Amino acid sequence: MQETRSNLGNSRDFDRFVSIAKTLSARSEITIEEVPAPQKLAPFAYALSADVALDEDDDIATGRFVLLHDPTGQEAWEGTFRCVTFVRSAIENELQSDPLMPEVGWSWFTESLREAGASAHAESGTVTRVASASFGQLSVNEDSSEIEIRASWTPDDGANLERHLQAWISLLATASGLAPIPEGVSSLPKRR
Repeated sequence: MQETRSNLGNSRDFDRFVSIAKTLSARSEITIEEVPAPQKLAPFAYALSADVALDEDDDIATGRFVLLHDPTGQEAWEGTFRCVTFVRSAIENELQSDPLMPEVGWSWFTESLREAGASAHAESGTVTRVASASFGQLSVNEDSSEIEIRASWTPDDGANLERHLQAWISLLATASGLAPIPEGVSSLPKRR
């Protein structure tokens, strides 16, 4: 097995991340909860899901974040930790047909990492645009469009894993079209 970047974290870093994630609070439009993590991908795994809603009846985005940890490292990861995320958000129908939308979606992901100070390598993923039109008895439903961003990456520093979680929350907010919170202003978080 390749030794590249394999000594950048240990199980204490994973435990510290889980402790921080369990007390995480996000802006009021984002509700986060712990969910079962995949069991066969790594010896240690922790997962969260999130929903973004402007009000109780209007979910506009959903997402999932998984932190995987294998103390011996995995060659494909190029390290001992791997972050995996999925974000799906409604978008305006006009944006769905924009040929640059996949590049824009990927830039949301890379910018969220950069802005959170979440240094990473071995990034990979997909951006998918989905358009739905309803027919027959469902024709009363409006046409809809969504963007799905799936990404995985290896953190450069196991001691700062919470930055990667903050990047995911930022990606959710950006994909949802939530206005940025001005510097110096705090959002009142929802309770889990």
